[in-house]
Amino acid sequence: MRTSGEPGRRSDALRELTARHGGGGGLLPAALERARSGSAEAPSAWAPRAAEAVGLPAAAGLGPATFFADLAAPRGERHVRVCTATACFAARGGRHLAEVERALGVTAGTVDEAGATSLQTVHCLGYCYAGPAALDGTRPRAGPDLADQLRGRTQPRAPGIPAADTTGVPVLLAGIVGGQDAWDVWRRAVAGLRPDDVQQETAAAGLRGRGGAGFPVADKWAAAAGRPGAVVVANGDEGDPGSYADRLLMEEDPERVLTGLALACYACGARRGIVLVRSEYPKAMARLRRAVERATEAGDLATSIEAAGPRPFVEIVEGAGSYVAGEETALIARLEGARGCARPRPPYPTDHGLWDRPTVVNNVETLAAVPWIVAHGGASYARRGVPDETGTKLVCLSERFARPGAYEVELGAPVSEIVTRFGGGLKDGRELVALQIGGPLGGFLAGTALDVPLTTAALTDQGAALGHAGIVGFDASTDPYALLRHVWEFAADESCGACAPCRIGTRRGLERAQGRGGPGESYEQLARLMDEASLCAFGRRVPAAVRSLARAYGPALEGWDR
Repeated sequence: MRTSGEPGRRSDALRELTARHGGGGGLLPAALERARSGSAEAPSAWAPRAAEAVGLPAAAGLGPATFFADLAAPRGERHVRVCTATACFAARGGRHLAEVERALGVTAGTVDEAGATSLQTVHCLGYCYAGPAALDGTRPRAGPDLADQLRGRTQPRAPGIPAADTTGVPVLLAGIVGGQDAWDVWRRAVAGLRPDDVQQETAAAGLRGRGGAGFPVADKWAAAAGRPGAVVVANGDEGDPGSYADRLLMEEDPERVLTGLALACYACGARRGIVLVRSEYPKAMARLRRAVERATEAGDLATSIEAAGPRPFVEIVEGAGSYVAGEETALIARLEGARGCARPRPPYPTDHGLWDRPTVVNNVETLAAVPWIVAHGGASYARRGVPDETGTKLVCLSERFARPGAYEVELGAPVSEIVTRFGGGLKDGRELVALQIGGPLGGFLAGTALDVPLTTAALTDQGAALGHAGIVGFDASTDPYALLRHVWEFAADESCGACAPCRIGTRRGLERAQGRGGPGESYEQLARLMDEASLCAFGRRVPAAVRSLARAYGPALEGWDR
């Protein structure tokens, strides 16, 4: 990465390369997907040809093809992706992977000798409420008998997401449980509101990003508003294991997501919108594409970028299997055809984002709140939640709870109430030993220390994080050291490798966690280095998550709380 002479402007090798070859980088992701689906060979055999097919040098295809898990993983005629994320780990203590390997006769990360069956491990399929889970091709399977389902011994099952509103007036679930049509809001807005009106109502609402960073949405929109070539990206790469809120919205109310995206485009003056959907959500991909087709036919969305104006042109793009690619600069790199690595900031995406255009990235749940805000006014939204963190949030409870599912709650609701009143505590009356909030890099709370409000500030004070608000419960059957190794394995697997503190630090941390002893004298230095020098929040959050886990379990993980 190098920077040109113009202040705040980034120049990198991929952009220069694609500029010299007709901008083919934007076509590269789809070309790689097509090549991968037609070949069982390693990326070196097909990625160069895919790059050449879109007018790029052969080497341009190898970077992303060897980075993204879905492209790099060996493929057989039958390709199974099994979830090894936290909720599925908790459901069976991690034993389900070995059960699936025996049932299919293939080891994870390989294809059998006949090329008939391949098995890939992934970090979250969004079935945290019914795990463990797998995708057999694009067909989901979930339940404690997962291995038998995949072997054909028991009936395949893939239950829908249980969803409930606890607030009395749903915002995010307004269409799913309230039957409200979001496109009506869009039509009234285009007919009667100025872009500034939409931005001002969102500012008055105090809406903050729901993807984890919590940045004020209106401020991000203002940074890009009115600038030529602006783009708005809906981030549907919901990667925090334990959360399935975005999957729920994209599958069951894609119109609300698209309406929120259209309103964001309108407020920013953007003619183009993009929804990036993780490949692990094939049903969400299909439903969003159908919803775009219907909206285009109805005249709510433009038929092309040339025809776009107040009504934007919207594209649906598929991810390729990477947790870090949910970070906004890594997501942009993915859309450009590069490896999904985080980029240094500044410059920020709102200045130089997708192909150096001003780019706003909002996550799916964030955008799903915008139609309600525009319809009811920012002041009404601001009265909900707590003063500094307004509005509602979808909280997802894992399979260990008596009543797992997605619950819309007001921010500030006590975690204890969410767990006991809504979730019913753990199933079978088991004792709750620890609770994970916000994914593996969010944080952990002891089961006896849940009297904390569901806000970013309060959870941060406890060493945890709100994140996507996925909540995974652990009972006494979970070995704390196995859980510690699970966190480090996730971190080492998903580090994008762009910076040494994270790339090396996650591997060293995993090595230390492999044994049953303490972390060693040098661990404190390693944790401090990762926390202070990692390029993005991924590397910085790993030591904090491990510290919170150690505090939740106490003496059982002595030494890891440094």
